[in-house]
Amino acid sequence: MVIATRKVLISLLSGSLLSILLITNFHPLESLKLLISGVVELFWVEGELNWYNILILTFLLELGALTAVVLMSGGTKAFSNWARKRVKNRRDSQVLTAILGMVIFIDDYFNALAVGQISRPISDQQNVSRAKLAYLVDSSSAPTVVLVPLSSWGASIIGIMAPILAASALTMSEMEVFLRSAAMNFYAIAAIILLWVVVIWQLDFGPMRKEEQRAAHGHGVMADNDEVPGQITEALPTHDRGTIQALAIPFVVLVIGVIGGMYITGGLAAGSWGVLEVMANADVAASLNIGGVAGLLVGLAYCIRYTRNDPQFSASVITRGSLDGAKSMLPAIYILLLAWMLGSLIGQLGTGEYFASLVTSLSVSAVWLVPILFLVAGGMAFATGTSWGSFGILLPLAGEIMNAASPDGTLLIPAFGAVLAGAVWGDHSSPISDTTILSSTGAGCSVGTHVNTQLPYAFVGAAAALVGYVLFAITTSAIIGFISMIVALGVIAVVLKSLNKSTVAEVAAEA
Repeated sequence: MVIATRKVLISLLSGSLLSILLITNFHPLESLKLLISGVVELFWVEGELNWYNILILTFLLELGALTAVVLMSGGTKAFSNWARKRVKNRRDSQVLTAILGMVIFIDDYFNALAVGQISRPISDQQNVSRAKLAYLVDSSSAPTVVLVPLSSWGASIIGIMAPILAASALTMSEMEVFLRSAAMNFYAIAAIILLWVVVIWQLDFGPMRKEEQRAAHGHGVMADNDEVPGQITEALPTHDRGTIQALAIPFVVLVIGVIGGMYITGGLAAGSWGVLEVMANADVAASLNIGGVAGLLVGLAYCIRYTRNDPQFSASVITRGSLDGAKSMLPAIYILLLAWMLGSLIGQLGTGEYFASLVTSLSVSAVWLVPILFLVAGGMAFATGTSWGSFGILLPLAGEIMNAASPDGTLLIPAFGAVLAGAVWGDHSSPISDTTILSSTGAGCSVGTHVNTQLPYAFVGAAAALVGYVLFAITTSAIIGFISMIVALGVIAVVLKSLNKSTVAEVAAEA
């Protein structure tokens, strides 16, 4: 429904209500009870506050306030002026976004929000559509984070793998198995390669082409009727003589605060200060708030410092501006709350278990379960809006099946890679995925527009990955599978390039 109507809130609410009716067999009173409990459980679970949800929402409010404060202090304007001298064209601005997305690999939530906020002024300046920015942010967050062991995802995945490896015949370390599984994560690798192909070739196709054509022709980086989360609608005063430090320092403090928070909370929870133990036990939601509060306080300090002699500013003006910035995040919060509730309801419907049963019911050679696991994990993550649900259900299931089917453990690593790849693909494509919503929020793009424009790119990466897994199943060679994925991706990219003229070249030809 999101894809067809681009009305995200209505679609999520409709999906939630339909799920409730299905769970209760259309019983009115039971449906009302389930609706109320679903809303309550967003904030209160098993007799205590749902701190994870609350802290994620609080961080969004902090980020909105920080954006407004930096804007008022003149930091955003100064950063745009600085970037204008160095970022010469649309391609350069996209390269910067892609690099930032891959460098900030510590956590997908943080990546999605921070990279979009930092890159947005430069992208807007170079007439890059918000849809393109959201794609760049989303495609450099989860696909990168899932490949890196020293990230919140990597450490947790290693933790899930550990007991499975203990029951297998493999003698490799957990880190080595993770890295080998990452090499078999064909979708994440394909998504990152495609990201750079898109940036370098300016390859715009499908609904993205329309968005980029409008932006490149100077008709707006987003459609006038787009519902954009994180967009400040109030006309805030801006200090004319701000400096780039007013933007750079608060965001640097934000990054340091988040990383420091993850290290502290992870170390305390683990009782150990080893990097993997810390990352596996880090409280990401709390860490985001540590960084968010620190960044906001520094941003406020710069704002007060630069505007204290400016007659258009006062304490009440700065306070109102900060509140307006926080308020700009309310659309994203509403979407996220409904997505969380829908995800929980879908879980109660047994969607994940159904997909898992499909795998166990198949009578095929064990090696062919690798491409099948990729497809099932993708379908599960797309339907439930979470890659973590797919990890949690399918990694142990794949381990049990492959340990029995291949006593030497040779199929375990490809199966791990396929599950991780499928989960990221489904999460990358799902309109109810929290990373999809947060990438849209960070980029200032309508969630519906982001989903519609990103889907064709996600399916290109998935098609190439599937070719790789099928060739692996035929040859049982990981190298042949990997090369096949690269070749398939290259062929698709070349065909798409031949069919779609570069938007930059198109605009230049019309000039």
